[in-house]
Amino acid sequence: MKSMRILAGSMVLLIAVSACSPEADKQPTTAPQEATAATSASEVQHGKGEGTITAIDAAKGTVTLDHGEIAALKWPPMAMGFKAPSDLLKGLKIGDRVAFELDWNGAEGSITRIEAKSAP
Repeated sequence: MKSMRILAGSMVLLIAVSACSPEADKQPTTAPQEATAATSASEVQHGKGEGTITAIDAAKGTVTLDHGEIAALKWPPMAMGFKAPSDLLKGLKIGDRVAFELDWNGAEGSITRIEAKSAP
């Protein structure tokens, strides 16, 4: 019985020591995709798309677009809000079909160009 306790205690000690070894620190870790996107925020991506304006808040400098696929960013069609300088939003209104370009930093998008499309 005493030898079983010694054996069990030795096993626990061995496991604890091996978990603290430098080799344990070398194990690769993977971050969730969201965390990876946040850490690569300095890698700004540029995309182009077309969509319809569904909201404009010139005071906050934002525009919401219901846009089609943005291939360069691997985005499917969706509705999304973006930062946009108020001078780019002048003359635009809700319901306008637009062509736009944006920079995406992994966390938020900023419109760099936006213009109303001519009716077909």
